[in-house]
Amino acid sequence: MFNRLFVLIGAASLLSACGQPQQAVAPSPPPPPSTKSFMVFFDFNSSNLSPQARDTLKQAAAAQKTSGTGGMAATGHADRSGTDAYNMALSVRRANAVKDALGREGVAPAAISTAGRGESQPLVQTADGVREPQNRRVEVVVGQVVSANDMAYCKEMSARYRRYLGQSSTEGDIAKAMYDCESGNTAAGIPVLEKALRDAKLTLPPRT
Repeated sequence: MFNRLFVLIGAASLLSACGQPQQAVAPSPPPPPSTKSFMVFFDFNSSNLSPQARDTLKQAAAAQKTSGTGGMAATGHADRSGTDAYNMALSVRRANAVKDALGREGVAPAAISTAGRGESQPLVQTADGVREPQNRRVEVVVGQVVSANDMAYCKEMSARYRRYLGQSSTEGDIAKAMYDCESGNTAAGIPVLEKALRDAKLTLPPRT
């Protein structure tokens, strides 16, 4: 009698458990996309690519084609010989030279964002006016991902510029930088807006 009762209770418990809806298990977040970095160097006061640099960019283009991410970022740099303004323009020319070379290797131009950092981010710290070969470079990152923080920072700088200085024109470096921020090309927009706000003696927004 008692044995049959225990069997019935156990069966009822089992049926009750089977009738309970199973909790959905949240899927694991996807792993962050991997990136690969390449670096090419330039002669003094030059944006011409050496044969060695072209070989390196062929490797970068091949990595981009097999990565599946579709994105690349080319960031130009200069040494501290010359004025800040000249070196900024030179670093942009170097980044654009790299973009053109990657395009010739079959990378879609729209997949490559470019930016210039001038002499502000040296590999080797030097005194002003010193020629340093390792600082005359372009860094290429394959699989570049725009972070939400960079997007927010870029857009806040655009808003701050408009609020204090105004920007109604659709032409010029500032307008292009604002467009870059809105379109996700933060690597190009951020340095231009940072310089514009500093030149205007305005405080930069916090960047996390």
